Amino acid sequence: MMQKRMSFWDIWNMTFGFLGIQFGFALQNANASRILQSFGADVEHLSWFWIAAPLTGMIVQPIIGHYSDKTWTKLGRRRPYFLFGAIFTAIALVIMPNSEMLAHFLPPMLVGAGMLMIMDASINVAMEPFRALVADLLPSDQRTLGFSIQTFLIGTGAVIGSWLPYILAEWMGVEKAAAEGSVPDNVIFSFYIGAAVLISSIVWTVVKTKEYPPEDMPEQVNRKKRSGLAEIFSDFMAMPKTMKQLGIVQFFSWFALFSMWVFTTPAVAVHIYGADVSDTSSVLYQDAANWVGIIFGVYNLVAAIYALLLPAIAKQIGRKLTHSVSLLFGGASLISFYFINDPNLLILPMLGIGMAWGSILAMPYAILAGSLPAKKMGIYMGIFNFFITLPQIINGIVGGPIVKRFYDSQAIFAIVIAGVFLLIASITVVFVDDKDDKVQLRIFKK
Repeated sequence: MMQKRMSFWDIWNMTFGFLGIQFGFALQNANASRILQSFGADVEHLSWFWIAAPLTGMIVQPIIGHYSDKTWTKLGRRRPYFLFGAIFTAIALVIMPNSEMLAHFLPPMLVGAGMLMIMDASINVAMEPFRALVADLLPSDQRTLGFSIQTFLIGTGAVIGSWLPYILAEWMGVEKAAAEGSVPDNVIFSFYIGAAVLISSIVWTVVKTKEYPPEDMPEQVNRKKRSGLAEIFSDFMAMPKTMKQLGIVQFFSWFALFSMWVFTTPAVAVHIYGADVSDTSSVLYQDAANWVGIIFGVYNLVAAIYALLLPAIAKQIGRKLTHSVSLLFGGASLISFYFINDPNLLILPMLGIGMAWGSILAMPYAILAGSLPAKKMGIYMGIFNFFITLPQIINGIVGGPIVKRFYDSQAIFAIVIAGVFLLIASITVVFVDDKDDKVQLRIFKK
């Protein structure tokens, strides 16, 4: 179909559901490690539990993308999928911090890990169609704006989600400590609120956004096709050159992000607060974990603001250079963790990390969308997720043992290496072929 230009508020409504998705995702990122440690997980094994996220994403997103390309219902093409995903994500958010209640059936750590996997699978079901929806409905010259607004809402949701446990504990007096083997009340209530926000924001997008059936939908319905897996494999083998090049950038970027999400809490608690990594129920360790939620909120706030600036910056220096510079600041900021002794100073590197995160959520998709066939936006956005999930799976397998055996359980070194990987990503993005951007740059120069 021919994409029509949309107003700012139409684009806002179309992407508003991402605020709720990222609210839940931020709660998971900032608190899953400490929840699992509360249930008895060792720091060496944390990355293994976190493999659930990329593994489910690798499986779920291409399948959802493939079938959403071929779906048409009363709710449209993409909306049924992210509504379904939101419902199951909300259920997992409610159950995960209460896993000990099911101790009569399974060990709490297994229940928590299972809820983490269900949450990740459901978030992926909800998230993938949103990327395709922007590419479906917006013309090329509005896609950078579309993905930037999406990133702004992602950042806003992540800020609230990251800060909420700290706000409930320090400002509202909700209990922040818990008995060994239990999750603090401030975390539990935060997850309840996250579930409510997730459902309400997704419903807003479903109600406020109108999708249009593809012009060839009757042909797609009636035409005999190969099996889904065969077609997914065929599309994977035929991926555009730009997508392959971006895959290298994504590999280094997401390897670094995975390390940051998994190891920041133990790194800050031990390296900066001086807590004992084996005593995760101590007030000192919980204070460190709450502060990590705050600084994670800071980088997401920076990302939200920076995302609104990305279209203007990209017009001036191009999308590739914009992304490269952003990753450069992020890498240097992660490395700086090693030299910081005052927890308050951790806010400074969050500025660079926020720039990198904001760009990672917007620029690769803006670059990619122009190289994809319109009828296969969903499947290729799903396949593109391989380059996000694969580095996380590799990191999940080797990251924990490396921290345990090579870094002597000093998680701070995993953060430093993450910074190095972002620096490598900033170099590789320069070699990506972005023909669509070159055309736009010529237009802007006229």
